[in-house]
Amino acid sequence: MQESGLASSMNSTQETNRTHGAHTLRADVESFYHLSHGGHTGKACQGTACFAARHFNPGRWAEAMQNDPRVYCLGECFAGPAKGQTKPRPPVRVSSREGIVLGRLAGGRVRALDAYRQQGGYAALAAALKNTTEAVLATVDKSGLRGRGGAGFPTGRKWRAVASQPPGQKYVIANADEGDAGAYIDRYLMEDDPHALIEGMILAGFAVGASKGYIYVRAEYPAADAILRAALDEARAAGWLGARVGGTEFSFELEVYSGHGSYVCGEETSLLRSIEGNRPEVMARPPYPTERGLFGRPTLLNNVETLFNIPWIVTHGGEAYAALGFSKSRGTKALSLNSLFNRPGLYEVEFGVTVRHIVEELGGGLRGGGTLKGVIIGGPIIGVIPLHLLDTPLGFEELAAIGAGVGHGGVVAFDEHTSIPELVEHVFSFGAYESCGKCTPCRGGSGRVKEIFANAVAGDATKGDLQECRDLVTAMKLTSLCGHGTGLARFAESILRHYPKEIEPCFK
Repeated sequence: MQESGLASSMNSTQETNRTHGAHTLRADVESFYHLSHGGHTGKACQGTACFAARHFNPGRWAEAMQNDPRVYCLGECFAGPAKGQTKPRPPVRVSSREGIVLGRLAGGRVRALDAYRQQGGYAALAAALKNTTEAVLATVDKSGLRGRGGAGFPTGRKWRAVASQPPGQKYVIANADEGDAGAYIDRYLMEDDPHALIEGMILAGFAVGASKGYIYVRAEYPAADAILRAALDEARAAGWLGARVGGTEFSFELEVYSGHGSYVCGEETSLLRSIEGNRPEVMARPPYPTERGLFGRPTLLNNVETLFNIPWIVTHGGEAYAALGFSKSRGTKALSLNSLFNRPGLYEVEFGVTVRHIVEELGGGLRGGGTLKGVIIGGPIIGVIPLHLLDTPLGFEELAAIGAGVGHGGVVAFDEHTSIPELVEHVFSFGAYESCGKCTPCRGGSGRVKEIFANAVAGDATKGDLQECRDLVTAMKLTSLCGHGTGLARFAESILRHYPKEIEPCFK
């Protein structure tokens, strides 16, 4: 339904106020967030990747556990237990036929516009602007690209949902709130190849009929925030942003929005409310953001890696992209391996390689001869992959079938130094701390499960407590509004299913 003129005017005023008062938050809104800007600098991380590596540096882990507010992921999981911002750079390797996402990074940083142009940057946009929006939409459809933020929704279908909305103000948003412990892909894509994200967003805006975009960067990534702002200035000066993009009638503007420290802002409705200056609680859907999103207008949200694929797809064609990968998972996927591996770092692989290949061939097994107990991909609120399922292919449906998932692509291994009950206590402590509080099962259930497993670790839990835990997990799975609660439930279900010999003896 079309907005009334009054509603449209109110939305416009709201955006103007938010834009010009960039990060002046109301007290009730500010209380929701955990970090002030720079509040994490120099502090140790207690995210899951660092938890799994805590035996490498017990002193640093003890320091991390004293942080208030807590610091959960700094995007330095390859160096865990991490203390940021130390600004190290992970190794980058392309293990696929095409280096679509990490190809330029493997050769070093490509931050400046001139360097990006020398490697073909903005050629895809220049070509698209001479064609039709339908041509771009059709190419993305043919590629089979699916969202790399976790859900795996078909990108072309989402783009068409926004493009089909009535003409008027529309938005494109890059979800760069990469908070999954173990995932640091988006951080280094933004820091080392910022113009690829910008080009992908302009292409998306052109295809769906949007004239404004936002890059929502988490507070823990200050370097990415600053680098993107500088790259936007370069792109604007070169005529790729603003009025008459590339000398055409198309206009598009981009802005960086700095987050304030909240894991749940990675959920799309919470992220939208954050940009609007509202308390960023998760909202029920429908309506979906593609119909009624930012400031009540049709909005396209994609994560950073998804948008990185777009220039390559537009240049080489949807069929060429679809020729990579396997099954219903086409193309490549960037993975980030944590510090338990002998070879941690960023890898680009084609869908279809097995989890065992990732662990043993890419990661080179575990540091110090550690004994692998399990792997979490795209966690921590996702299913754990036990040893007997390591031959599962990397694919959306294939991992979902075993209760796991692709997620963001952060790969966290854990070994004999991590007890399963302690892992559950850690994950649910994180879940309770980061819950937006809107869903009672998530808000209350996550804290209670954490308490139950803390008692189990201390040897003070009963079989009745374990049954209560099972009941709470079922309630979270069935009634949570977003993936925070359902993801915690998926994690717990996989633990209870795959590690009963370590769980049940803790409940007397």
